[in-house]
Amino acid sequence: MAWHPVMSRQLYGRLKEEFMRSKGLYWGIVTLAIGVSMVASLAVVKAGQAGGQAPAIDTDDIGGVVTGPNGPEAGVWVIAETTDLPTGLIKSVVTDDNGRYVVPDLPAAEYEVFARGYGLMDTPRVTTMPGQIVNLTAAATPNARAAAELYPAQYWFAMLELPPTSDFPGTGPDGNGIAPFIHSQGAYVAQVVNTDGCTSCHQMGNKATREIPASILSETDGDSKQAWDRRVMSGQAGGQMSARFNQVGLDRATGMYADWTDRIAAGELPAEAPPRPQGRERDVVVTVWDWASEKAYLHDEISSDKRDPTVNANGPIYGALEASGDYMPVIDPVTHTATRVPLIPRDPNTATSGDSPPAAPSPYWGDEVIWDSQTSAHSFAMDGQGRVWSASIIRPPDTPAWCREGSDHPSAKLYPIDRSSRGLIMYDPKTKQTHTIDTCFSWGHANFDENDVLWSSFGPTGVEGWFDINVWDETGDEQLAQGWTPFVVDYNGNGKRDAYTEPDAPENAAMDKRMHISFYGDSPALDGSVWGTVRGMPGAVVRIVPGDNPAETALTEYYEVPWQNPNASEEGFGPRGLDVDSDSVVWTVLSSGHLASFDRRKCTGALNGPTATGQHCAEGWTLRALPGPNYKGSEETASADSAYYNFVDRFDMLGLGTEVSLVTGNLSEGLLALVDDNFLTLRVPYPSGFFAKGIDGRIDDASTGWKGKGVYTAVSTRAPFHLETGKGTLPKLVKFQMRPNSLAK
Repeated sequence: MAWHPVMSRQLYGRLKEEFMRSKGLYWGIVTLAIGVSMVASLAVVKAGQAGGQAPAIDTDDIGGVVTGPNGPEAGVWVIAETTDLPTGLIKSVVTDDNGRYVVPDLPAAEYEVFARGYGLMDTPRVTTMPGQIVNLTAAATPNARAAAELYPAQYWFAMLELPPTSDFPGTGPDGNGIAPFIHSQGAYVAQVVNTDGCTSCHQMGNKATREIPASILSETDGDSKQAWDRRVMSGQAGGQMSARFNQVGLDRATGMYADWTDRIAAGELPAEAPPRPQGRERDVVVTVWDWASEKAYLHDEISSDKRDPTVNANGPIYGALEASGDYMPVIDPVTHTATRVPLIPRDPNTATSGDSPPAAPSPYWGDEVIWDSQTSAHSFAMDGQGRVWSASIIRPPDTPAWCREGSDHPSAKLYPIDRSSRGLIMYDPKTKQTHTIDTCFSWGHANFDENDVLWSSFGPTGVEGWFDINVWDETGDEQLAQGWTPFVVDYNGNGKRDAYTEPDAPENAAMDKRMHISFYGDSPALDGSVWGTVRGMPGAVVRIVPGDNPAETALTEYYEVPWQNPNASEEGFGPRGLDVDSDSVVWTVLSSGHLASFDRRKCTGALNGPTATGQHCAEGWTLRALPGPNYKGSEETASADSAYYNFVDRFDMLGLGTEVSLVTGNLSEGLLALVDDNFLTLRVPYPSGFFAKGIDGRIDDASTGWKGKGVYTAVSTRAPFHLETGKGTLPKLVKFQMRPNSLAK
């Protein structure tokens, strides 16, 4: 409905004043609705009832019916947004078959409510408060281009035309312009396009990326290839982006992207339209909070202990700002308050990202240095006490003497480490204090095993490290609490670790073999092993069996993603995120557009020894194509979506059951949930631009059903200003919940 003239602004002001005075108890608004404002309220309800019967709502809900040109609109989103709370809040739901909706459990505030859906223009925003029926009328989009403006980024990015498979391997700058080390179309996608390329940090295909900024086009006199070369130099990450294009072949990479944006500028549209939410997809409730600052970006968040999601019930959610800031942004989901926890390195001489100016001016920020961080917090784990363990830089790269050759540390004796990156910063919410912890090895992702041992990723290349928090709690000795091991494969197949050959030395059938690899994603399994992903082409999942004394006994098993393997029924490449389910089955997302699982129990051949070359267990892999369109001209990918990380919901925190695999659908604008071997797409409709790098969940109160639990993720694009709302947009924390039906309140 439009705002009804019977309700005057004066009366509306009285309603709002009384409602806000109630502070969430809602009795004031109920009394006014029955008494002073009965006529106005009845008029508001009557104004939109022609579209269908309004749903039942509580005093903390907003409900109604969305109608369009042909009647009730099923499967469209209704969004309620407020800036009246301590931080911004958005809640969205989906209409049922009859166009009805209920936005549940809204805190006391004034909201703007509107609907959006494929094939429709956004409805005018209506200002209201909880306890009201707000019926909305949508108009059809006037043409195909207007309709496509709302399509997920994937539908636009699928228009990107890949080099044909006949162009590989590349022949270099004097040949076809593709670097000779890129041997296949798949490798090109992995390194130039997908999660080791542009979509590792950006949602490609949104309006901000499918159009070249006018300021850059003017610098290059409208030459779109030159504009792309200039574009990737923008901002503080410009040097890295430009280096990647030069590495893989600048002329060919800029030409591919220029062709894409040129065709869009000339009027070409996506080849297909996305479906509206169907079935269980309509039962999702998405809550979005603002946190951090407009110049910051998130990499990850944490809400609970992955092993016990009842830890930190109703407590704060913490965020990691990576290179953009030296604090953890914090959201209290009960009071809707955003705060910060400062992060300070141990060594004040630790370098800062602020020392890296933009390689070229940003269309949004010019030459301004917007990122300034020494700690570069990447990812988290939470322990059973609710303490937060953050992978953060605490010192310059050179390691202390006790990490190096000549040290008496047991791990350093076997494999000394001279340089590393992130250590740990632990935050204790009870004392409000942070503690820095120096480790010889680096941290990227951190996860606990069942014995309170924290396992690392990010190497440095060649090692896997761990930190026993029980030892640290008892002794305060960071050296005693940590250890690390090289990756040693049982090459001689005798079931134990022996002397090994080095990676660049010939194999010896009587010896084991060391691998020069490192984990990206990592996760301990319930069977006592530790799994991780190894990025690359085709990439692999790796299993470590620690043994009694991991520095000396740990053994490695190496399983490549099936690629150019005649024994494989499916092929893929490029793993990144990783999680392990309760049966110790490993799940990972691939740059080839798949969610893959690996079940070691299905392997029929030897798992160790000279024949275990990486491609020896194709039968253990199952690859599932992500939904949505694929790139133009692709022969070696399954989907144009980009999935950075994944998470196994072992405890039914989302509401779709236990052991459900969840995926960050970064170009499909939401979470993908694998249920009964089919994907559900749970989109974040507003602001468009959802892009995430981590997932976790929590159970606040199991007795309250769906209301007492949820799954969290952070919008983690490095460019929050690329979201629909543009410059000034704050990073977002997102919560997903599944109701038993789309009108549950």
